[in-house]
Amino acid sequence: MKSLSITCSLCLWNGLFKDYEEHLKTTHTNPACEFCGEKFDSKIRLDEHKQKLCTKIIVPCALKEYGCSNSVCRAQLQDHYLSYSHQKTLASIMHRFASRTTNDQHEQGSGMDVDVGQSAPSSITTTTNENVRPQMQEVYETINILTNETQTLSDHTQYLSSESIRLQSSTESVTQELSSLKLSIQERNSFLNDVKPNQNIVQENVTTLKPKTDNMQYASYDGTLIWKITNFHEKMMDAQSERQTSIYSPPFYSSFTGYKMRARLYLNGDGNAPRTHMSLFFVLMRGPNDAILKFPFNYKVTFCLY
Repeated sequence: MKSLSITCSLCLWNGLFKDYEEHLKTTHTNPACEFCGEKFDSKIRLDEHKQKLCTKIIVPCALKEYGCSNSVCRAQLQDHYLSYSHQKTLASIMHRFASRTTNDQHEQGSGMDVDVGQSAPSSITTTTNENVRPQMQEVYETINILTNETQTLSDHTQYLSSESIRLQSSTESVTQELSSLKLSIQERNSFLNDVKPNQNIVQENVTTLKPKTDNMQYASYDGTLIWKITNFHEKMMDAQSERQTSIYSPPFYSSFTGYKMRARLYLNGDGNAPRTHMSLFFVLMRGPNDAILKFPFNYKVTFCLY
């Protein structure tokens, strides 16, 4: 047995049977299925896998000889058997089988009528018909069921086709709406980017105008200033800690075309009186009408504390 000559089924190697096992171990270790990639320990198991188990191998329909020429993955055979084309082929086969059975029945009945007329009673033909009739009834019922299922599958196919068209139309509509929305967002962002610099400029102008507006609100044009100091405790604390040693009053004017002035107050003292007295100074400011006013300023200034 070991001296028998043998040819490898996986390659062109040939030699003695006793060397075949070593050849398989060194050359054909764990052959793999070329369809799904699964590995096996022998060629026999690989072949069995391809013939019965591999779900990715392409196999022909079982009704190939009867007109269904589709080839699909083994995993999709069940879906194929429920398809319209396969059911149509199956119905056609059943119709042909029914027609052939009917023809055979007529031929058999005719032959038995001739023979029976010479050698047997006519009850034999009746008995034969009664035996075939249940089989024919079952065949016709099967054909009707398959026909109804085929129609149902056709209706489902049309419904799915209509749904597919509707969903495609909805998808296109949603895509257009998204494109429009995206464009709108881009335009809004572009507008905001254009407005932002202007907004910053407006904010700067507001910040600049606020002190002027506040000053104008409390401005006096008769040479007198009534200065109410708010948040006195906080401002005193700032002065004592030297965070802000002095505060300024709003500007006021001696007349509408007169001198521009204001007061400066050191709450914690200044100069020769730190931390013991408050120091109040009169400040003459640069005004819009200085060119027509008399300088130096020699007028009397009076301070009153209430």
